[in-house]
Amino acid sequence: MKIAVLIKQVPDTDDVRMDAEKGTMVREGKGAIVNPLDLNALQAALDLKELLPEGTEVAVLSMGPPRAHEALRECLSMGADRGILLTDRLFAGSDTWATGKVLAAAIEKEGPFDLILAGEKATDGETGQVGPEVAALLDIPFSTYVSGLTLAGGGVEVRRTVEGGVQRQRLPFPCLLTVLHALNDPTMPTLRGKKRARRAEIPSLGGADLGLSPHETGLEGSATRVVKIGYPTLARNTEMYGEGRLDEGIERLVAILRERAVL
Repeated sequence: MKIAVLIKQVPDTDDVRMDAEKGTMVREGKGAIVNPLDLNALQAALDLKELLPEGTEVAVLSMGPPRAHEALRECLSMGADRGILLTDRLFAGSDTWATGKVLAAAIEKEGPFDLILAGEKATDGETGQVGPEVAALLDIPFSTYVSGLTLAGGGVEVRRTVEGGVQRQRLPFPCLLTVLHALNDPTMPTLRGKKRARRAEIPSLGGADLGLSPHETGLEGSATRVVKIGYPTLARNTEMYGEGRLDEGIERLVAILRERAVL
């Protein structure tokens, strides 16, 4: 069984800045981590490998700048068998669709894979689009919001946590799943794993290696673009009621809540 896990290196901060001219995120000078939900996807792959140790391989793929090697090494230290970095200056500024094209091309080159796993969304984008787009480009079935996963005769059976309840699906191989935190608890890297990850060779693939033209990736290959950036402002119109006016303040609060249909 061959499993691919798609991961992303994201800023380790809530203080995310945007380049107003290009409409892209400014990543320089920020600490970086593996996107947390992607670690749940990796753990799911490792759990499946523990169930089927013979012939099962877990490959981790990431598109990003050269420093994304760090994220791949962390995944190797947790138990992944190999990592592949997809990096090229021409990839800079890619939206979710252009990113999906790069990942799909890499999966086709490094595969075939029976199962592709990814986090439901990334903390620096929150779109949840890349996984389904990769599946669409590969023309394979997919499921999202996966909170439970078991093997089921030539495929997988999943539990999806959706609004209003739980949905169960059965998908044949090959397929793609995007997972939630509820699926599992990622394990910590071991010392042995860290030593192995430090020595591991991580190949880098660019657009030419994947058979992609410059027009298919980056800003030029993106179907969407940020044309304006707005920042929310916090405005408060405070009313103060002192010691002698507490009853008046309570009545005012109740009136406001009734106006807004809260009460």
